[in-house]
Amino acid sequence: MRKLLLLLLIATLTFSCSDSNSDKTPSEFETAYNGYYKTVTAYNQVGLKTVLHDLIKGNTKIKYTDTKANMDVWRALEQTDEDPNNPDNVILLYLGTSIPKASKAKNNQNDFWNREHVWAKSRGDFGTSPGAGTDLHHLRPTDKTVNSARGNKWFDNGGNPHAEAKECKTDSDSWEPRNAIKGDIARMMFYMAVRYEAEDGLDLELTNTPQDNKEPEHGVLSTLLEWNKQDPVDAFEKKRNETIYSIQGNRNPFIDFPDFANYIFVAKN
Repeated sequence: MRKLLLLLLIATLTFSCSDSNSDKTPSEFETAYNGYYKTVTAYNQVGLKTVLHDLIKGNTKIKYTDTKANMDVWRALEQTDEDPNNPDNVILLYLGTSIPKASKAKNNQNDFWNREHVWAKSRGDFGTSPGAGTDLHHLRPTDKTVNSARGNKWFDNGGNPHAEAKECKTDSDSWEPRNAIKGDIARMMFYMAVRYEAEDGLDLELTNTPQDNKEPEHGVLSTLLEWNKQDPVDAFEKKRNETIYSIQGNRNPFIDFPDFANYIFVAKN
């Protein structure tokens, strides 16, 4: 009799455990974006930066300029930054205005658009080589003269209004973009600092004290964290992330989950 009761107890416990596991609700990371983030277990996961790096590092690398290929940075930006109200145009990052896709500054024409490296390519000295130099997650169409004015300045609050990009401010070493894209800038910078680590031959880092040299550092981290909160992800940014995913095969985690920044960069800040 005792043996029978023991067997019944074991069977009950086994069924209970099995039933409990089957009722487990999948986490938001398991279900979001067709399971793209299924290796993430929690916002406060140990080694979250490494987990995200491993997730996004296997992207397709395109060339900066390739007239013979079906895709290069020029062609990609025509898709990623297309004006939602005019498919023949792209939206300029710092001005917020619409310009014909055909008006490329390939011959250095003023008031045409060119390709802005949001993480300035001199900060890490990676140029336009496939990889960081052609990563669409931080490349944007910009007015040629405004791009030159921004140069390799770090991002921070303050300065005087720019003569052409009047919603932006600048001083001798920093650039403050218009309010509508401050969060976009921050999330692009967060992406770059996670995507490119020492194993890539280029270890990009965000800091509160960037210097005017070729070290792979950019900033200002504390300001970028503020901008991430002040300017939430919008429809244009989401669509851009999806388009880049279709071209490069990787996503910007800080667009999909902006709070990742608080768990990776706040302690450092």
